Amino acid sequence: MIDGLGALTSSTYLDQAKSASAQALDKSLDKDYSKATEEELMGACKEFEAYFLEQVFKALEKTAKVPGDEDDSSSTTKTLDMFKDQMYQEYASSAVENEGFGIAQMLYEQMKRNYNLD
Repeated sequence: MIDGLGALTSSTYLDQAKSASAQALDKSLDKDYSKATEEELMGACKEFEAYFLEQVFKALEKTAKVPGDEDDSSSTTKTLDMFKDQMYQEYASSAVENEGFGIAQMLYEQMKRNYNLD
């Protein structure tokens, strides 16, 4: 019973964390940036780059897994997945704050041109 509750809690957390990350990006990208400050614009670009890198990290992990290695239904696996997601989010955020891959900067410059914010 407790094992099932742990799996439910972990699974619910993962669903919320994934949707929260995606929802934050959607909310940020849905704004009208025609009157945005440079800081707001760069913040949205960094958010996008962090989300993109997070997805890349997750995809890389999937390519390294051996099929049938783990029992995906155990609460331990769900808990580990929760911590991995948090770790990837932190790695991505840290990478973006420390220069990143330049995606945010390129996106920022393009958006400034598009919104005539030069």
